[in-house]
Amino acid sequence: MPGVRPGRWVVVTAALASVAVPVCTSGHPTTRYDAGHTARYDAGHAAPIEAAAPGDRHAEQQDGGPAPFALPVGHRAPSGAGPGHAHPTALEAPTAGLLSNTTAAVGVPPSLAADARYVRGSHVLRLASGRWMYLPDGRTASAVVAAGHPAALRQIERSRAWLASGRVPGTSSEQRAAAERALLAMRALLLPNGAVAAGWSHGWKYSWPRDSSFAAAAFAHTGHDAEAHRILRYSAATQRADGTWEARTKLDGSGPPDARSPQLDANGWVPWATWQWYQKAPRATRGARLATLYPMIRKAADHAAGSLRADGLPPASPDYWELTTPTANIGTAAPLLAGLNAAADLAREAKRPGDAARWAGAARRLSAGISTRFLPLGYQRTVDGRHGHDSAVAFMAPPFNEAPAGLAEALDTTYRELLLPNGGLTPGNDPGARWGAYAWTPSTGFFALAWAGTGRPEKAGRVLDWVLSKRNALGELPEKVDGSGRPCSVAPLAWTGSIAVLALVALEGAGLPTPPLRP
Repeated sequence: MPGVRPGRWVVVTAALASVAVPVCTSGHPTTRYDAGHTARYDAGHAAPIEAAAPGDRHAEQQDGGPAPFALPVGHRAPSGAGPGHAHPTALEAPTAGLLSNTTAAVGVPPSLAADARYVRGSHVLRLASGRWMYLPDGRTASAVVAAGHPAALRQIERSRAWLASGRVPGTSSEQRAAAERALLAMRALLLPNGAVAAGWSHGWKYSWPRDSSFAAAAFAHTGHDAEAHRILRYSAATQRADGTWEARTKLDGSGPPDARSPQLDANGWVPWATWQWYQKAPRATRGARLATLYPMIRKAADHAAGSLRADGLPPASPDYWELTTPTANIGTAAPLLAGLNAAADLAREAKRPGDAARWAGAARRLSAGISTRFLPLGYQRTVDGRHGHDSAVAFMAPPFNEAPAGLAEALDTTYRELLLPNGGLTPGNDPGARWGAYAWTPSTGFFALAWAGTGRPEKAGRVLDWVLSKRNALGELPEKVDGSGRPCSVAPLAWTGSIAVLALVALEGAGLPTPPLRP
């Protein structure tokens, strides 16, 4: 998410030049539409009837409206798409929040969220009138009821009981409030079949293995084992025969919505998430449940190991930007290293020494290749040194990988290079990529995780506090922050929520574990 992926951006053609996309919200979110389009609600405030929105997950938004994304020099577009283009479909306002009954969800548009607030610990919305709006059990359309309505109260009680069944991390009331809302948002975006929607707006209503893996880890480390395991089962069910995953799938698991290329980093993220789940899973049952997931791990790790070239690095592949670079990129190499180490350790737990030795050997080759090719460049985006710094340098740090030589300096340098005047980070400074003045909350949150994992809690805390300070009027974490510091685009975003929760856990007590790189 999901999050920082220009490959999911929409190129707005001349025919759509007049469209005003929902841009940014502060304490009072607003939604702008093309002429003739307004947000409407049927009698009684049932399901919102919203205007349609530009088509793919990421539209670069300038203050005057949407701008086209130019494919960076040296990059290739995903298969099935025109050069740098994702085709617009409908026009719909990105959500500012969610109503949920845990089996279905309804997006809350910014126009409604401006004067509403959630009832604490729930997805029940208190409207400006004082009445409550919620999604009744077994329904897919919202209802407005009197405050204290018995069915809505029961939903609130169940929601609070779910939070209490795990733990809400944070060292202050503000942090715990943010974590609580992030956990509830992640739960709302998790479907009964284990698919995690990146967000609840058009173009985000798909499940990316990357976003899902972070959500599984966050659920595991906050005591929500069932949710974490459900996500991993979905990953197993949607794995391709060759051990890879589609870039994203429809939420019913039926397959990809388009022909974009698979992204090899999923072969790292999914084993890493499984390893994180295993560390926290109940010991009485985790071995048997790992056995059901192990075929997925074997196929993923074997494919990852088999993809390594003579120099120990993986081939060029679309990274989390969802663009294919001309040479190996750190956004793929670092997750694969985490995944191979995780898979090797899981193989030891499963009493599969042959698998463990094979994948540990591949991890050592990959680690050596990263040290040889990426370290001299300060872990920049690509080994050809032509694509600048990348926030994915944080993937070389715990809780993904044991921090290698030169990482501390690379983290500091990259952070300085990507820092924007609004206090957040742009995903990278590739000379050919036009990110504009918008900070991306996932890219910024990466550094909270990395610095927490490398013994620099003060720096981690400052970055995390910035991310948490950008929650919208409903307390939801947004995908982007504009040049004026206002939350932008879709909220909530599952990836940002997961990163924030993991960072809060990492800053408590013993922190987060990291898959070991065995000699």
